[in-house]
Amino acid sequence: MAGQGVNHHATVSKLQGSMLLDHDYLSQYPLQNISINTVTSLNTLDLCNGLVIEEATIDQLQKYMADGKLTSVQLTACYMQRVFEVERYINPVLQLNPDALKIAKKADSERRAGHVRGSLHGIPFLIKDNIASKDRLQTAAGSLALVGSIVPRDAFVVSRLRRAGAVLMGKATLSEWADMRSNIYSEGYSATAGQSRSSYNLTVNPGGSSSGSAIAVANNVIPIALGTETDGSVINPAERNGVVGIKPTVGLTSRAGVVPESIHQDTVGTFGRTVRDAVYALDAIYGVDHRDNYTFAQKEKTPPQGYASFLSNKTALQGARFGLPWQSFWALADPEQQFILLDLVKLITSAGATIINDTEITNYQTLVSPNGWNWDYGSTRGRANESEYSYVKVDFYNNLEAYLSELRNTTIRSVGDVVQFNNEHAYAEGASPGLNPAFESGQDGLLASLASGGQMNATYWEALSFCQTSTRTGIDDALSNLDALLVPPDVGQTYQIAAQAGYPMITIPAGVHSKSGMPFGLAAMGTAFGEAKLVKYASAIEDLQKAAGGKYQRARPQWLGLNVDNVPVSSQCFGC
Repeated sequence: MAGQGVNHHATVSKLQGSMLLDHDYLSQYPLQNISINTVTSLNTLDLCNGLVIEEATIDQLQKYMADGKLTSVQLTACYMQRVFEVERYINPVLQLNPDALKIAKKADSERRAGHVRGSLHGIPFLIKDNIASKDRLQTAAGSLALVGSIVPRDAFVVSRLRRAGAVLMGKATLSEWADMRSNIYSEGYSATAGQSRSSYNLTVNPGGSSSGSAIAVANNVIPIALGTETDGSVINPAERNGVVGIKPTVGLTSRAGVVPESIHQDTVGTFGRTVRDAVYALDAIYGVDHRDNYTFAQKEKTPPQGYASFLSNKTALQGARFGLPWQSFWALADPEQQFILLDLVKLITSAGATIINDTEITNYQTLVSPNGWNWDYGSTRGRANESEYSYVKVDFYNNLEAYLSELRNTTIRSVGDVVQFNNEHAYAEGASPGLNPAFESGQDGLLASLASGGQMNATYWEALSFCQTSTRTGIDDALSNLDALLVPPDVGQTYQIAAQAGYPMITIPAGVHSKSGMPFGLAAMGTAFGEAKLVKYASAIEDLQKAAGGKYQRARPQWLGLNVDNVPVSSQCFGC
């Protein structure tokens, strides 16, 4: 080297310079002073191979790759870097897939060979930790009890995304057992991952149980993610993190390979920063699956060209008819949300839509809790045979046993086994009230399911019939001569009624609460397999918001409470 005239001092200086940061990365520890520059830094992504991917849509990312400016490997690596940047603060990702870059490399090879599978080819995605993947990732529903267990196969929805050429980057954090384990708990907390938090306000309820899926999408950790919903677990975290959430009709997306809660209400949904992106994910995962007979009901009820064919712009609002179930839901929203959402409704009217007020859910006085979300509201009224919880806790007992029977490398085979495991690991799993602040009521949800013994008795069947029949009739009656119902999804009773009916909802970002900084959405509710209409009008409203600009745009996170250590959140406030 010396004979070649190399200046060693210059080389060493250059090497040292390359090892120094040219800008400040945020510390892995809580910051003492939070400034607007800190917020900007957390919201800003580094360029990816010289390209802007911050807030990029899937179409934009596909154009980068089609033009040869970006590869899937580079894109996946950039999103993985983003995980490390925000993990300490908001904890959206439980596991990164060690094979993600290998999968991305394969997608790049196919693209070079002229084989592009579709809109998701080479696009990274996350799945909730209760959705099985037959790879080196764990599927544990956030519970230490299932760590080390081996699933028999990919969940159907995961296999569909792989077939679409998408890149599984990892598993998202969640509320343990998808909120089934406790009735008073910290949303977004699990024993395997700890607390996930919303970057809008890190000190309050981030929404759940698909917490990490929504948080990751909101913070440019990933373009799209999958979550699951039994009662609110897609819509709630989506609207509380300022992203789009699609909760499909029960039976549109297969639950095979998903840790279950209730066969009657479980569904797999999608998250995206735009309606289009969330719909691309939906198009990839829906379909008939012989392992889930509920999916047979979708035959001849789904569009041959997929739901993306129904994406529209603001002109589609001309002549549309929407209902506002005022007494059923809107009256329960706080005044600030009512004011902001009604301003958006006024904008929708200006685009040519007709708004019909007081299109109430039939018998809402009985069906809708006046005091917030309550899936045991029937029992609150002294009628367990009219309570959602009366059948969900039984379904969980039976459905979980069926799921566990296919796992290998585990001794956990029943709800009873989970309860026993938690008792043996009492502090980590919060087996009793007071042991773990995240599980304030201990494992009372699991204990209620265990006490049911899985018995589908008269109370079970009466409650199931009452909830399904009443809510389906109630929504369908309200929808008479309307295209959709517009509802405030921060009022949890909205998605609860849709959940009991098994009907679809889509929420889009609509505003931010001035006191807490937390977002809230505007949701469209429809009838069974009515996703096409919801996609049409949700995308039209989104386009209208974009055209109007300003306050109608999706707000970026403000990272309130950033200097508060990452402990289980103390506030479960849904209206703030």
